[in-house]
Amino acid sequence: MATSGTYSFTLDLADIMEEAFERCGMELRSGYHYVTARRSMNLLMLEWQNKGLNLWKVKNDSIPLIASTASYELSSEKLDIIEATLRTNAGDVTQQTDLHLERMSISTYARQTNKLTTGRPTRFWLDRGVNKITVYLWPVPDGSQAYEFNHYYMERIADAGKPASLTMDIDDRYLPSITAGLAYYLSLKLAQDKSAGLKLVYDEQWDLAADSSREKAALFIRPGGNYHRV
Repeated sequence: MATSGTYSFTLDLADIMEEAFERCGMELRSGYHYVTARRSMNLLMLEWQNKGLNLWKVKNDSIPLIASTASYELSSEKLDIIEATLRTNAGDVTQQTDLHLERMSISTYARQTNKLTTGRPTRFWLDRGVNKITVYLWPVPDGSQAYEFNHYYMERIADAGKPASLTMDIDDRYLPSITAGLAYYLSLKLAQDKSAGLKLVYDEQWDLAADSSREKAALFIRPGGNYHRV
């Protein structure tokens, strides 16, 4: 049998909202319905960000370090740092080097006797503020060579926009999950008799999507609590 030969299926905001309302036994009819659905969708995206690592939102960036400057404020779309390295000789195909930076807790950073010590940075503490995150390096970068803070970070999920023709900032594999989640959120306000069943569907769809996009690299455990990824 012939197939379509296309692989471009997606849903825009209107499609997701209509499907979610139908699962609640309702129809998307009024402007208020759209407003309440968009608000619920934004809350749902914040929930997803709180659930943990969303691999499709992992990005890479590198910022130059300044001698004798310990702290660096990162742009507001960055939620958390996943991995960080100290890069030297950036752009040199034969000499560029990345050295692992260890992440410290606030208590470990607070116990550093002299936070103004300069040298080659080996650790960092991440101060996660209300609308920004700030990186504190230790030792403070010296002026012996040019350093860069190379990092993989988790980016915020973009807001649901006002035009219904927009698409959500998610991997298409999460379309069943976002639709199920929105249906559950809407049911809490508009169809509470269906909430329990919709919650079960949402939990199942989230687990399926999260498992499909988890990190597939092997993990080997060594005696002493160390680990090694391949």
